[in-house]
Amino acid sequence: MDSLNRMAVELVDEALDFADELNIAGYELDSGATVIDFGVEADGGLEAGLLLAEIQTAGLATLQTRMGRVDGSPTPFVELTTDHPGLALLGCQKAGWELDLPHFAGLGSGPARALVGEEREYQALGYFDEFDLTVLCVESATLPDDDVVEHVAEKANVNQPAVFLPTTALGSTAGSVTAAARAAELAVFRLFELGYDLDDVKSVAGTAPVAPVSYDETEAMGRTNDALAYGGEVHLTVAEDFDQFDEVPSSAASEYGRPFSEVFADADYDFYEVDESVFAPAAVTVDVLDGPTYALGDTHDDLLAESFDYQ
Repeated sequence: MDSLNRMAVELVDEALDFADELNIAGYELDSGATVIDFGVEADGGLEAGLLLAEIQTAGLATLQTRMGRVDGSPTPFVELTTDHPGLALLGCQKAGWELDLPHFAGLGSGPARALVGEEREYQALGYFDEFDLTVLCVESATLPDDDVVEHVAEKANVNQPAVFLPTTALGSTAGSVTAAARAAELAVFRLFELGYDLDDVKSVAGTAPVAPVSYDETEAMGRTNDALAYGGEVHLTVAEDFDQFDEVPSSAASEYGRPFSEVFADADYDFYEVDESVFAPAAVTVDVLDGPTYALGDTHDDLLAESFDYQ
């Protein structure tokens, strides 16, 4: 496997080449690092969100939109497929890097995490990246500055001009798209947390509706998580049977049925205080090679329509 960061940098170059067409903006900081605004001050749309999700997965996943319905209303959905579930979804796409600096807060996803390699997923995957350029996709309502660059460069052991920071607010079109692209990731992460061997997850396909945009980040958090918990659908092809597949869909969570906005408020708006079982897709099909197929969970349009504030 080529360097994940090398593959992501190639996609970042594509984003910069077509910035005008995508309604995004790239610029260089004093440190020499590059920030690409997908949805903080820029107005990136569906196509920008798809490319950002592709960067988050280092090009190891195929993404597209389709039209579906939520409670009878036409709604765009995002579809993601990958034959490299461990690396693409947990090694790249997972927002596993908390950026908690004195003047900046955000979540980091993408292959820069693989240069640090501190998360348990990398031990399980047996993968650690080495490259002189790095990409950290940042979810934040503000654009990163040179303090963020210094932090990322130090952790990833690269020079500051080698840092690329594609950034979007969750409360943006690109943010809603990248959130919807996480249905498959959540299913694989649930399996990993339950003790399933990542090497036995062979391929994954996931889909979820694109939540309507709210510029209130807390409301956007609620809508995008509800889109996954009550509208996300995932198909997994796996090599080995497992007696805990029924714990993968969101229906296994004790908070199931409640809007995420309420769950988040009960956790004092601390993302890391929310039970991990809440972050799961609504419906999951697990196809065991040369074995049984499990159909688990279901979608709930009524809960989605309420969360999306459909009139």
